[in-house]
Amino acid sequence: MNRLTNYVLNFLLVCSLGLGLSGCVTTTQLPFASYSPWEEIQLASDDNPLDIAFIDQDHGFLVGANRLILETTDGGRTWQHRDLEIPSEENFRLMSIDFKSDEGWLVGQPNLVMHTQDAGSNWTRLSLGNKLPGNPYLIKTLDKDSAELATTAGAVYRTEDGGKNWEGRVSEASGGVRDLRRREDGSYVSVSSLGNFFVTLDDQDQTWQSHQRASSKRVQTLGFQPDGQLWMLSRGAEIRLNDQPGDYESWSKPIIPLVNGYNYLDMAWDPNGGIWAAGGNGTLLVSKDEGETWQKDPIGYATPTNFIRIFFLENEFGNSPKGFALGERGHVLRWVG
Repeated sequence: MNRLTNYVLNFLLVCSLGLGLSGCVTTTQLPFASYSPWEEIQLASDDNPLDIAFIDQDHGFLVGANRLILETTDGGRTWQHRDLEIPSEENFRLMSIDFKSDEGWLVGQPNLVMHTQDAGSNWTRLSLGNKLPGNPYLIKTLDKDSAELATTAGAVYRTEDGGKNWEGRVSEASGGVRDLRRREDGSYVSVSSLGNFFVTLDDQDQTWQSHQRASSKRVQTLGFQPDGQLWMLSRGAEIRLNDQPGDYESWSKPIIPLVNGYNYLDMAWDPNGGIWAAGGNGTLLVSKDEGETWQKDPIGYATPTNFIRIFFLENEFGNSPKGFALGERGHVLRWVG
C-alpha cells in the first residue's frame, strides 16, 4: 500500500512539474559551441572588475573593487595598473567609468566622483556634499564638462559645469537599487533592492514609473535590447523578453536554457546578433536564433568564475564594437569575434 501511495505521489509531482514548465524553453543539457569568440585576458589582480570604457580604439580603462584601476593602450589585450591620487587609507569600490573623447568621469562607493579632461592622465576629485541620496552607481559623459550621475537610491543628477554644481533630473529618488541601466537616449531601467518590482524612466520623464515583475520569481536584473525593448533575468535562471514595444507589462514566456542551479547575472547582444547570457560557475551561453536554441561557450565554461557583466562597447570611430565578459576574482574575457 505504501509503495502504491508513493508511486501515485511521485506521478502527481512529475505531472505538476510538467504543467509548471509548459510554455517554457528549458533543458538540462546543452551542447558546446564548436568554437569560442572569446579569449581570456590575464590581469595582475584578483579584485573584481566592474566596468570598462575606451577613449579610442586602443586606449581604455578598467575599474573595480578595492580601488582597482587598470589602463590599456592595445585595445584591451594587456592591462597595467594605474594609481589615483586618493589617500591610501580610503578604500573605494570603483563602480562606473565613461569617456567621450578625452573627457571622462569615474564614480565609486562611498561617494567618490572624479573627472578628467586629458584622457585619464590626470584626475580631479569632486565633492558631492552630504545630501546625495545613496551612493554613486553609474556615470555617463554627455559633452564637455557635462555628465549624468545615477545613485543607489535611484536619484539622477546632471552637471553642466564640470561637477561644480549638480541638478536633479527626477523629482524624487526611486528607492533602493539592485541594478540600474542607462540607454544612450537617456532612458533608465532599475530593479528594486529586493527584486520585487522594477521602475523605468524615459528620456523626457521626471518621475520614475513603477512596474510589477513578470512572475512570482524575484528579478535579478533588467536591461535594454538593441531595439530599445527590455530583457529581464529572474531567479531560477529565467529569461524573459519584452514583446510589445513600450508596454513594460507584456513579456514573453520564460526561457530557461539551462537548469544548473545558478542564476543568470547579465545579458548582451553581440555585433552578429547573437544573444549571450552570463552567470554563476562559468555559465556563458549563446543563442544565434533569437533565443530558440542555446549553446555553451567552451572558453567561458573553462573559466573558474562567476560572470557578473557582459557587454559590447560601441564607438564613434567606425570600428567593430569591443566586447568583454567580466568575472569575479580578476577573470576577464575579450571578444575576438
